[in-house]
Amino acid sequence: MNSIGSSSDGNTSNNNGEHEENDNTPLWKYVKKLEKDGKAGGNTSFQCNYCQRTFKGSYFRVKSHLLKLKGNGIACCTKVTNAHLMEMEKVMEEAELRVKMAQLRDVPLPTSNTSSQGGSNSGLGVSSNWYGTSSDPKKRKGNPIEKAFNLNLREQLDGEIARMFYTGGLSFQFSRNPHYVNAFRIACSKTLPGYQPPGYNMLRTSLLQKEKNNIEECLQPMKRAWQSKGVSVCSDGWSDAQRRPLINVIAVCESGPMFLKAINCEGECKDKFFMANLLIESIRKIGPQNVVQVVTDNAPVCKAAGHIIEVKFKHIFWTPCVVHTLNLALKNICSPVPRNPEVYEQCSWISTISSDVWFIKNFIMNHNMRLSMYNDHCKLKLLSVAETRFASTIVMLKGFKQVKQGLEQMVISDQWDIYKEDDVIKARTVKEKILDECFWEDIDYILNFTNPIYEMLRLSDTDMPCLHLIYEWWDSMIEKVKAIIYRKERKQLNQESLFFNVVHEILKSRWTKSSTPLHCLAHSLNPKYYCKEWLDMSPNRCPPHKDIEITRERKKCIERFFSNEVERRTVNEEYASFSACIEDFSGMDSMKDRGFMAPVKWWVIHGASTPKLQTIALKLLGHPSSSSCCERNWSTYNFIHSIKRNKITPERAEDLVFVHSNLRLLSRKRPEYKEGETHMWDVGGDAFDSMDLENAGVLEIANLSLDEPDLEGIIFTQDE
Repeated sequence: MNSIGSSSDGNTSNNNGEHEENDNTPLWKYVKKLEKDGKAGGNTSFQCNYCQRTFKGSYFRVKSHLLKLKGNGIACCTKVTNAHLMEMEKVMEEAELRVKMAQLRDVPLPTSNTSSQGGSNSGLGVSSNWYGTSSDPKKRKGNPIEKAFNLNLREQLDGEIARMFYTGGLSFQFSRNPHYVNAFRIACSKTLPGYQPPGYNMLRTSLLQKEKNNIEECLQPMKRAWQSKGVSVCSDGWSDAQRRPLINVIAVCESGPMFLKAINCEGECKDKFFMANLLIESIRKIGPQNVVQVVTDNAPVCKAAGHIIEVKFKHIFWTPCVVHTLNLALKNICSPVPRNPEVYEQCSWISTISSDVWFIKNFIMNHNMRLSMYNDHCKLKLLSVAETRFASTIVMLKGFKQVKQGLEQMVISDQWDIYKEDDVIKARTVKEKILDECFWEDIDYILNFTNPIYEMLRLSDTDMPCLHLIYEWWDSMIEKVKAIIYRKERKQLNQESLFFNVVHEILKSRWTKSSTPLHCLAHSLNPKYYCKEWLDMSPNRCPPHKDIEITRERKKCIERFFSNEVERRTVNEEYASFSACIEDFSGMDSMKDRGFMAPVKWWVIHGASTPKLQTIALKLLGHPSSSSCCERNWSTYNFIHSIKRNKITPERAEDLVFVHSNLRLLSRKRPEYKEGETHMWDVGGDAFDSMDLENAGVLEIANLSLDEPDLEGIIFTQDE
């Protein structure tokens, strides 16, 4: 017989100790609660609504009294009729059914033959506990090996993790994330009884802010190096999933790109003054004395904002993104417009070839039967390349050329001849084009003479320091283009080529608009360009101090860096010693190392005798020449603030991007990033989820060839 203080009846209570009427205690509504006993326990004074008698006890006694259950230490209610009993039993049955339906029903996990005796779910609503034994006591124990290595629990944990990936739509690439791996290693190696993983609110609030503050602290050593290494401030615009205009600001130095902030410009007039003020605010936060250049795209508003910054800070240069410049040059060559008759006359054939390729691609892709025939003969996919993408025409032609053999086999196959469709004329045109060798020769020619431009674009589309290399790259690229065109036209170098003249004028015009004195000074401070080995590689090369154009621009740059005449004279004297290899620069090691050492290392070892020039060199030789880091940052932003997560606020999205981007920056400095299972774990992400490194073709990842050059190099090499 239970005592009055019994609490085994399953009653529930709220925070104040008051009983609540719920599906576990449905009969409380048939009594009136008077007061709760001040002593510990679940006893309450209650009055029966039928007999009006008062009792003290828990829900178990309420139930025994109303349902006339004898032998439970409480008198049965004499006023409850059979009708009342039927009503209360019905209420209890309905409540029990609701409780049963509300219980979590586990879908059984898959099991292997070796561990079928326990450790996994055996059916709906039956689950194993987390100690490696079955919840069913009738099942026999596993063998000693399974017990020693806890194989059942390992299998169940694998199943739960796999199910987390499947139900959450997680990329398989995520399994290479070291933080995912470490989380389970810690959980499995430590005893954490009662631990619950962080929930929805904690992840998006306190833990996010805690991680952001932690990363801020971890970034401090890099920020302290800005004083000696200098900083490039890069910026670009984008629109999020809700079409809100955003502008990001990223600080780049030799250590890599550091995300600073993304500004929501909704409702703002994005003119030159707004852009200039936004960048000036970031410059002041970084420290104007640390900033070397501001890099944006070539839009007129960005150019005007750059000039405002140059007026305010004499030593800071606005540098147009060289990748955008090269892309515009390719666009002028591959897609000429009639309003420029000279260019259109020489280059219109390129746009004709490009249009033919688009026509063939659309003809195949727009009908499932033709696409099925294509897939039967080609392993690579015909992917569309967005026109807004850098070098879109070249990327498309490169991919089209790789499926040449499959296309030829398709149009001469019996399937193509048997298949009849309304577009018979178009089908005949497609077949003629694909089997026309002149058509493919034209594609080869386009790819050959634009390849130097495309290669320079790829080299510039990275965060690696290349400000000091751009001047040479332009000269070398133009020479290579000239050699390919002259070889195709079978002309001597002293003869004139109208086609090359047009291409050269386009490239020269773009370079003139995008070059700055900073390019020339950085070029002049690269020791390699003074060594005999480099000068002997081409008869047209000369050291920077003998090039009149470079000399003029270098002087302009030094004047802006040093307004004081005495300091400027000192710097010029130091440059004279460096360029002429006199005084401390006349040593054998100093002269030989120019052609073999990295520029920054050379200046650290041999530049101490010219402290002012050494300081400038160390600041200029570690900077990019493009704003590509901003373009890649929008890919990160789009991954975080996607259409599925379009309700996220811009502020929280900015915090997430800050954590995501800068955590990647810090992670890439660790040796684990370069080897082992977590090698390059953050590259590509979901974009590479469907990629099979052994079977995937280049075209399947064409849209990423300029976004992740390192990964492209790995995959393209494996494919070749």
